[in-house]
Amino acid sequence: MALLEDGAWRGKVWTGAWTEGGGGTYTAVEPATGEPLGEVGKATPADVHAAAERAVTAQQAWAAAPHELRAAVLRGAGDLLTLHAEEIKDWLARESGAIRPFGEFQVHTSAQECYEAAALPSHPYGELLRTGAPRLSFARRLPVGVVGVIAPFNVPTILAIRAVAPALALGNAVILKPDPRTAISGGAIFARIFAEAGLPDGLLQVLPGGADVGEALVTEPAVRVIAFTGSTRAGRAVGALAGQHLKRAHLELGGNSALIVLPDVDVTAAASVGAWGTFTHSGQICMATSRHLVHESIAEEYTAVLAEKVSALPVGDPYREQVALGPLIDQGQRDRVHGLVTASAEGGATVRTGGTYDGLFYRPTVLGDVPVDVPAYQEEIFGPVAPVTPFASIDEVAALAAGSEYGLSLGILTRDLQAGLDLAERVPSGLVHINDQTVNDEATAPFGGVGSSGTGSRHGGAQANIEAFTETQWVTLRGDLPRYPF
Repeated sequence: MALLEDGAWRGKVWTGAWTEGGGGTYTAVEPATGEPLGEVGKATPADVHAAAERAVTAQQAWAAAPHELRAAVLRGAGDLLTLHAEEIKDWLARESGAIRPFGEFQVHTSAQECYEAAALPSHPYGELLRTGAPRLSFARRLPVGVVGVIAPFNVPTILAIRAVAPALALGNAVILKPDPRTAISGGAIFARIFAEAGLPDGLLQVLPGGADVGEALVTEPAVRVIAFTGSTRAGRAVGALAGQHLKRAHLELGGNSALIVLPDVDVTAAASVGAWGTFTHSGQICMATSRHLVHESIAEEYTAVLAEKVSALPVGDPYREQVALGPLIDQGQRDRVHGLVTASAEGGATVRTGGTYDGLFYRPTVLGDVPVDVPAYQEEIFGPVAPVTPFASIDEVAALAAGSEYGLSLGILTRDLQAGLDLAERVPSGLVHINDQTVNDEATAPFGGVGSSGTGSRHGGAQANIEAFTETQWVTLRGDLPRYPF
């Protein structure tokens, strides 16, 4: 049977079973058509508190369970994601506007996140420490208890599971708040996957809801760690609120990532790399190539080739058609993108192709000769827009790339690999890809940004995940009681 075929999820939240949410229901809408996908249960802050109480009880037994059991559940989840890939890709296409190849990437990477997490329970969980006292001294890692995960709409499976899977594997319970716009592919799917994989009730609860639910998750005393992915504005609020409650918040936020194109490259090949970095998933990716910094000797040729490449890309309904770009998520996002394009053109950028839309379908847009003070250069676009800005020297482009408040991903295209490495050291960035575009992700790699892009690499890779979702406890053991002077 398909994961969601029985319809039990409709109008419900997941608490270990499908139950009524305190906020009633809302209608999930397909961006490409505006048609309803179904009713989704809506949680309230009271639901968060009740979920936390259930999670605390369930987590104690889960943390004490054999590590082989936890590993088996995570492996099973990965297998089920692969088994149900076609169904999940359909939901991603209809709910988030993902074309099928991007849906395939999401499912594959989500399964890999589960497989990598399955290895965590058997990792060493402590170390012996030197001590001058007659005792055994060691540090060990213990589960934090309950983890809150707040995930966004744009890549709903990966950006939820990369925190959910390792947190569960390390012995925690998880309360997941998916974005209401993608609560089916980013929430209901995982509820069914982990139930089928044998995860005990109460360890994963899925509560779609608004900002009030997110705030309740951050302030709930039983939730000790928050993993948040979203905008920098929202992330600052989450971080500040978490700090007031003395809990850790792992923040993966926005980006304005640069692709630096040095003059020794093949221009046609470089434009293809740049096009993929900007226009994948209509640019709705935090590490999308948002600024094309191209040497002035090839900037005009690069812009022309880039515009020619993308002007013919088909834009449409990814569920019913074979297209290169699907819709933007909603009208608010479309209007924001178009406002940035319009304001930048008024500020001196030239629209080489695109700049128009039909409904939520925004044409791939290339802006040439983009001044550094216009919105399309300064701000995260989160849409299918490629601003091209020329530079004259290595020193200038290093300053340009480093001049953003963001620091998520950086691409450098050059035949001189040492020059690429040297340049990368001058640009604060959590991710660097030499001779590739900025959109790259692997379950084995640490992921995160600096500056306004977040709090560093808190996702991906064993070391980052263990640090993110466990606490360190110092323990000493003596054979007998010590003697003290009083």
